[in-house]
Amino acid sequence: MNRYHVADFEQIPGVPCPCGTARRAFQEVAEFPATVHVTSISVDAKLHYHKRLTETYYFLECGPGAQMQLDDEILPVKPGICIMILPGVRHRAIGQMKVLIVALPKFDPNDEWMD
Repeated sequence: MNRYHVADFEQIPGVPCPCGTARRAFQEVAEFPATVHVTSISVDAKLHYHKRLTETYYFLECGPGAQMQLDDEILPVKPGICIMILPGVRHRAIGQMKVLIVALPKFDPNDEWMD
């Protein structure tokens, strides 16, 4: 068993998600209870929520006017901001951005819910 794991996000295939395109790492590492994603957010991100997952967004890059909708609030975001989103919070990104996301427990596509 390796005592460390390396993810090269350039080598991880992107998959569509409600926000844009996600590259997800460490799904296969049983000892790690989370997954780490680099997600390129498109301007048409869909409002969604998770029943089990807590997601922590760390904003790497943001286009002009980038925002996050969290339930009924809209917050401006910029590189260096970090937001923890608890289960049940409806959320979406507004504008173009690149985000590092830590999902705990491991990301499960069956735990993405739209209204």
